[in-house]
Amino acid sequence: MVDRFKDIVKSGGENVSSLRVESVLATTPASRGPRWSGCRTTAGELMEHCRATLAGFECPKDVLFVDSLPETVGGKVLKYRLRQAHDGHFTAHA
Repeated sequence: MVDRFKDIVKSGGENVSSLRVESVLATTPASRGPRWSGCRTTAGELMEHCRATLAGFECPKDVLFVDSLPETVGGKVLKYRLRQAHDGHFTAHA
């Protein structure tokens, strides 16, 4: 695993690296956002893209769109803040 332990998700008894899923999502034109790419996408389209690339247990079960991501001064996404802010959403979908 190349990801940090706390960024590993258990799915179907398997460890899933969030870095792997993020890298697949980053290959979609819409991942750059409509302001830059002129593209819009749906959760279904993103999940379909993942199903075409990732193993079934690695695919997101849901997608949540947000206006911005909490970042450090250096631009690194603060994943713990995302987990805190949206914990109820994903435990409800587990």
